[in-house]
Amino acid sequence: MCRTVVLCGSLGAPSAMWEAQLPALAGRETLCVDHPGHGGAPVFEVHDVGDLARHVLAAAGDRSFAFVGLSLGGAVGMRLALDAPDRVERLVLACTAMRFGDPAQWLERAATVRAQGLGAIVDAVLARWFTPGFEGVDVHRERFLNTDPEGYARCCEALSQFDVRDRLGSITAPTLAIAATEDPSTPPGVVESVAHGIPGARFEVIGDAAHLVNVERPDAFNRLLEEHL
Repeated sequence: MCRTVVLCGSLGAPSAMWEAQLPALAGRETLCVDHPGHGGAPVFEVHDVGDLARHVLAAAGDRSFAFVGLSLGGAVGMRLALDAPDRVERLVLACTAMRFGDPAQWLERAATVRAQGLGAIVDAVLARWFTPGFEGVDVHRERFLNTDPEGYARCCEALSQFDVRDRLGSITAPTLAIAATEDPSTPPGVVESVAHGIPGARFEVIGDAAHLVNVERPDAFNRLLEEHL
């Protein structure tokens, strides 16, 4: 059993997004790591996703750990598994990608947030995070709007450079990749391509959920999490 589990979430979502997973991880040491400016975390210099991965390593001290990452957190997980394979015992990659589309869109979003604030994009983001029937949107809207705009923008710039398409075959950590049927940001085919790129990775799809699948379908997500860890 993995004794330490590190959780790292989506761009714009604080570590509170994992609250429904904590009961399933009882008995393990659980460390939730926020991106810069998320959940009250300080904003620090970020050049690429590798900087976010090194932030996780620093937070974990000298421990090895299982890593659970969603979206941007999944990108961090892939970099950790590539850059510090001795530290990552197991890997869960949810609703993530080897490359997140056109880099220009992330630079444009960073510029928008710096100029207009997160209120300018909140409705579009929430429409991707959850299916129309999800009833808990308001709390996640508030959390998103409490994110520091500069921290968010720096993470957008890091995502614009992320591309591990030619490196995934080097990941050795046992990996579970999870997709959601209604996720418009990283559809099942995108996540499946991640799984296919990692030797021996397992691929699973959860229905009736969008991008924040762990929030919308915690029952199904937690079952897969416990099985893999």
